[in-house]
Amino acid sequence: MADLSAFPITSRWPAKDPSVIQLYSYPTPNGVKVSIALEEMGLAYEPHLVTLKDEDVKSDAFLSLNPNNKIPAIIDPNGPDGPVGLFESGAILLYLAEKSGKFLGSTAAEKAKITQWLMFQMGGLGPMLGQMGFFYKFAGKDIEDPRPRERYRDEAIRLLAVVDKALEGQDWIAGEFSIADMAIAPWINALEFYGTKDAVGYHDLKNVPAYVERFFARPAVAKAKRIPDPS
Repeated sequence: MADLSAFPITSRWPAKDPSVIQLYSYPTPNGVKVSIALEEMGLAYEPHLVTLKDEDVKSDAFLSLNPNNKIPAIIDPNGPDGPVGLFESGAILLYLAEKSGKFLGSTAAEKAKITQWLMFQMGGLGPMLGQMGFFYKFAGKDIEDPRPRERYRDEAIRLLAVVDKALEGQDWIAGEFSIADMAIAPWINALEFYGTKDAVGYHDLKNVPAYVERFFARPAVAKAKRIPDPS
């Protein structure tokens, strides 16, 4: 049985089965990326629901694993050199793909292309759609100056056009289904939650709506969309 006592987070969210990957997350676009990957890869894991409230993500226990106080984070008791803790969803996706040998391409060129689109989501699509959501749905909607809202809306439109063009003639962003899709599709799906589909002309896109529908029709994705609390 693996010993996870070196990870203080387990005092707050105890592991029932310390021999499997421990996932600390919440069903946001970034959070579901990792549960989707774990389900798609067939890796055994134990989910722990960590809310976005300060009492959870800013607790000493959670900060001991992720000093950036953001979900998701994992502990792999069977890391390459012993138990390993990781945060940042993109880094976790890369780690799990390499661990499982799945969804990261079969050649160096394919891996580079998939990583390219993963970074596109991490550095562009996710942050811009998240900011747009803030200015349309959350506290930013009360700001009278329209320029921030217009700025992120216009950038969201541009990025969605990039995705739409890349999907021309293929089902998945890098050719074969990969961790890049696990990163991108949940963020595009967040447009529904933010109430911004009309604002970005979602239904006028040629390839993106079918892409998102195709993604969420996958059995592993459907299973991973909600992270249960095992307590």
